[in-house]
Amino acid sequence: MNDKSKKTQKLKARLPGGLPDRGPAELAATRQMVEKIREVFELYGFEPVETPAMEYTDALGKFLPDQDRPNEGVFSFQDDDKQWISLRYDLTAPLARYVAENFYDLPIPYRSYRVGYVYRNEKPDPGRFRQFMQFDADTVGSASPAADAEMCMMAADTMEALGIPRGSYVVKVNNRKVLDGILETLNLDGEENAQRRLIVLRAIDKLDRLGRDGVAALLGAGRRDQSGDVTKGANLNGDQIDFLLNFLRPVYGFSRDEDFGTRPLFDMERIGASNYIDNFGTLNHLGPMIVNSQSGYSGIKELGDIIAICESAGYGSKRIRLDASVVRGLEYYTGPVFEIELTMDLLGDKGKPVSFGSVGGGGRYDGLVSRFRGEPAPATGFSIGVSRLQTALTKLRMLDQERPFGPVVVTVFSDRDAEIARQNLIDAQQKVQVLRNAKIRAELYLGNPKNMSSQLKYADKRNSPCVIIQGSNEKARGEVQIKDCFQGALLTDVGDGDRGEYLKRQAEAQFAVPEVELLEAVIAVLRRNKVKWN
Repeated sequence: MNDKSKKTQKLKARLPGGLPDRGPAELAATRQMVEKIREVFELYGFEPVETPAMEYTDALGKFLPDQDRPNEGVFSFQDDDKQWISLRYDLTAPLARYVAENFYDLPIPYRSYRVGYVYRNEKPDPGRFRQFMQFDADTVGSASPAADAEMCMMAADTMEALGIPRGSYVVKVNNRKVLDGILETLNLDGEENAQRRLIVLRAIDKLDRLGRDGVAALLGAGRRDQSGDVTKGANLNGDQIDFLLNFLRPVYGFSRDEDFGTRPLFDMERIGASNYIDNFGTLNHLGPMIVNSQSGYSGIKELGDIIAICESAGYGSKRIRLDASVVRGLEYYTGPVFEIELTMDLLGDKGKPVSFGSVGGGGRYDGLVSRFRGEPAPATGFSIGVSRLQTALTKLRMLDQERPFGPVVVTVFSDRDAEIARQNLIDAQQKVQVLRNAKIRAELYLGNPKNMSSQLKYADKRNSPCVIIQGSNEKARGEVQIKDCFQGALLTDVGDGDRGEYLKRQAEAQFAVPEVELLEAVIAVLRRNKVKWN
């Protein structure tokens, strides 16, 4: 047999689509974001809890086993007991299971937050991943509109804590009961209209992307996109379409001085603050349209309570705004729904401004915990898409783009004499320990010590602030050399004619100090280059 046929085929290194690798700079930016979100959530009194990445599939709500295996959006497998287990699709369903299982041991209402990766078995697209990070906050056990209002206010505070200026984001609020009331008013209730209701809600949800005319087409016979593909419409008649577009009118703008032909549902003079007018004007527009629907009017009342609470705390319509086009989670949201949207344009891949849209959302899901308990368990919460929001903040240059500083690298000198080489290694490790004892990140060079150039190149790749060098001459004098990597890099920026500045930078770039002053000298270098430690 030919020896070449026995040659082992080299395995090709490849990454599955939608599962990104992430380097030090991106991880540092994530950590920076997560800590700022955590600070806001804890300020509101929420406490952390962690649930595992896998749950029994039937605990995930709508994602139940379909014949032989679940195949709608989740990654699943069967365990040894032939029970289906899935990677979590979100952080809310696992929380519902956790609360139900520990209900009598938890303070109710139970306020918690969670952060972690979730997994979706979907076709990956640019900006859409199969694994991504979410940060959730939930209150379980309270039906108060104050719990919903608190979610909206906390979402707004989180955006500003992350550096997004007021006016560049909005927390949009709607109520599923209002949408149900509109559908009932249009005689689209009943099981026979289930498919048409779904088409209507999906059309409403696309208002920000397709605009008024695009939504009108989807409410009617259907819509043909630029590729020629046709999306089936709801086949509503002209009066029904006009009614729905009028319902959505506050979303794409209307005069608040316009006469809607009815008395205000809320007394704006009693409320007093001028920034109430936009949101309550929207309520005054929506209310008369669903006055004959008990569910719809209940939703209007709930929205009125939420807005009154938010605006009494100083969160006006520029931060928290009613938006009748917000649909979200058809499967388990039962009342108010929220969506956090960035309103500024970002530059797309081709350099053109694009709208980034939603970076988080949530709402009230009163039925999720009760699935496990068989009794009412009201709950509300919202989730920030950390991975998606990080993409936006990176494009906006609101996150630190610099690779984080690496450790101080202590080099090792080789020697033909094995005992001397051994002692050099021990001495170098002692220097590392001096720095670590002072809570300074430090590492011993563990590669081949024969080539000092390779050690310095390694330190450069590690983004080290400085390198510690001690050869035989320095050891004889009781000294160490400290190479300031950042000052050394700046030498190339000094003009040829500025000899004095060059010599000053050169002296700072590498210098000798007594070995006993190693720690103080390293601290001075870190301070000069604004590197944090301990």
